[in-house]
Amino acid sequence: MSKQMPKRVYKQRKSIFRKQQPAHPLTRILLGLVLISGLTASTILVLQRFKVIPVWAGIPSLPILSNKQPTVEAQSLVWGLVNLPREERMRSLEKLAQGEKNADTFRARYLLAKDYISLKQGEPALTLLTGLENDYNLLAPQILSQRARAYSLQGDQAKSKQAWLDLVNNYSNHPLAPEGLFELGKQEAKYADLAIAKFPAHPLTREIIQARLQQEPKQPKLLKLLAIYHPDIKGANLIRNQLVKDYRDQLKPEEWEAIASGYWEAAEYGKAADAYTKVPRTALSAYRYARGKHLASRPPEAKSGYLQLIADFPEAKEIGLGLRHLASLTPAQSALGYLDQVIAKFPEEAPQALREKAKILERQEDSAGATQARQLLFSQYGNSEIAAELRWQTASKLAEKGDLAGAWQNAQPITVNNPDSEYASEASFWIGKWAKQLGKDQDAIAAWQHTLARYPESYYAWRSAALLGWDVGDFSTIRQKNPSISRNPENLILPAGSELVRELYRLGEYQSAWAVWRMELKDQSKMTVEEQFTDGVLRQGIGDNLAGINQIWSLSRRRGEERVQWLKLREQKIYWEALFSFPFQTEISKWSQQHQVNPLLVTSLIRQESRFETDITSSAGALGLMQVMPDTAAWIATTANFGKYDLKNYQDNIKLGTWYLAHNHREYENSSLLAIASYNAGAGNVADWVQRFGVNDPDAFVETIPFPETYDYVKSVLGNYWNYLRLYNPEIGQKIATQQPTK
Repeated sequence: MSKQMPKRVYKQRKSIFRKQQPAHPLTRILLGLVLISGLTASTILVLQRFKVIPVWAGIPSLPILSNKQPTVEAQSLVWGLVNLPREERMRSLEKLAQGEKNADTFRARYLLAKDYISLKQGEPALTLLTGLENDYNLLAPQILSQRARAYSLQGDQAKSKQAWLDLVNNYSNHPLAPEGLFELGKQEAKYADLAIAKFPAHPLTREIIQARLQQEPKQPKLLKLLAIYHPDIKGANLIRNQLVKDYRDQLKPEEWEAIASGYWEAAEYGKAADAYTKVPRTALSAYRYARGKHLASRPPEAKSGYLQLIADFPEAKEIGLGLRHLASLTPAQSALGYLDQVIAKFPEEAPQALREKAKILERQEDSAGATQARQLLFSQYGNSEIAAELRWQTASKLAEKGDLAGAWQNAQPITVNNPDSEYASEASFWIGKWAKQLGKDQDAIAAWQHTLARYPESYYAWRSAALLGWDVGDFSTIRQKNPSISRNPENLILPAGSELVRELYRLGEYQSAWAVWRMELKDQSKMTVEEQFTDGVLRQGIGDNLAGINQIWSLSRRRGEERVQWLKLREQKIYWEALFSFPFQTEISKWSQQHQVNPLLVTSLIRQESRFETDITSSAGALGLMQVMPDTAAWIATTANFGKYDLKNYQDNIKLGTWYLAHNHREYENSSLLAIASYNAGAGNVADWVQRFGVNDPDAFVETIPFPETYDYVKSVLGNYWNYLRLYNPEIGQKIATQQPTK
């Protein structure tokens, strides 16, 4: 048996071989090779296509079980049609479906059949689906499910049921089998039972479980399945609470671990800490217990937990963090001792420990000791994020005092020693601003060109482009612009997941792709960089935009080798296109045009307000995509004579929110800076800031916004605008590609 073949694959193939021994010796030899080798999915499918290997139940699932990374055909005429409006794509699909038999023909037949089903036309769909599972083997279960739906449209419930039965019987172990079990389970409970027993991670199984819990809430077995396999669903904390309260004595250690991890990811740190006392003790569980108590404002228990962590796991990587946090809970002298241990043994935490040590020494009026700690930080950890932060703080303070030359000199080491720091793009831009004010025009141009080349995704790249004279809109001209947009019509090729997941996603079968992915992903807490990116993309596919975007964004928190992988991923355009997607573009374009606002600016504001999540309410009561307050909506509707509206309806929400953004622009003479700030903080606060700080230099005004939320908001919205522009406007994208960072 191949060392790389999972045991489950070998056992499945062996079982099939025993049941279906063919008479021809050559075929038996080939099947033996399938059994003992790690043949790829494409090889198996070729053998099936030419009848060397029959299409038995179970074989279609081999691509999913293989631990080799399959590939999906990169070029296909169908890929470019998937996201077109139905009426527009059907004409092209009809032509492709009539061509010679090939992969595109099969895809076209499948998608066209789905379109007919969506139009409630069962007969033409059935014609297209007839025999398709034999040619399009990878999607055979999906084809059977569409056939069942087409028969149902025809009113032939018997044939519909038979198609579902063919799916669950012929593909009993396939990750798409739950679709059939779900439909059959509506009539016969045994099929729903089978879905729960065999496919607990499938989203449709989750629906079955939730429906049963609505009828009878006191079912610990079902509650535990939700806690383990669906820890991030709406109401998950209530499920965990119920398990802990009512069934704690029935919970096994692995179930406690799922509960603890779920609480931790949901930021319920106190509850997570308590749950971690029930799991096998490791350095991670011990750390999370202590840190959970710390974040839950339980200092005595946190301190005790950190000390126990250090005693039990003295060499674990979690000790550095534990010692630093312990230092924050103890008197100065003890704290200095703990920080010295971090500095001596844990280099990843040493920069932060040195900064904290310097602060303690300053409070003790030991200026020499504090200076020595900072010098050690710069000499040994000069390329750390902490060093970059301290350098930037120094430069900013000098600039505030009017010492622009000193600020310029102190900021320059950041772009050299800390090029990947979160402060680097800001430093690079302001090096240019200060150089310009000092009369060093060529140095200013070089700095802004460096910002564009090295940090093209940053807010400060947009500001650099504007000051270099690019046609990208400035604070006072963005509103009027309507930039041309060019988008790739195809769904991207996912970097992780089976061939089946990739095929489904590229076909626009987002729910099915997500369902298969959830079953393939065994441990959500241990995803690789590529897996987490794929998870985020698939979440957006099913409309879970908030979680999807945040999943991709949080890759920036990876450390060590994983951070290197993330940095490589973010060099690819697919990474940024996934972060800056275009939901609701038809509605945004419609209302932006009517209210004369740059549609990219509206898209950017929505992305910041709600991450394109329609059913979302802020703590203050703002609703929907553009987070409009009910009182504000009532005033808008009256002023603009809009009549009836529903803020939970995304079209009404965009209509009202876009009108309000246009109104803000009118109030501030088309200053997008002030209009956006007012959208977040209110007109009264903006008026106060304008009076206090002035807006002669809008870049300086942004940096002086006293509300941290509004400061981040303004930069984020305008940074979003810039990213949409650079990614989807061909002219700007081409100009950025010509920039070269300075050495």
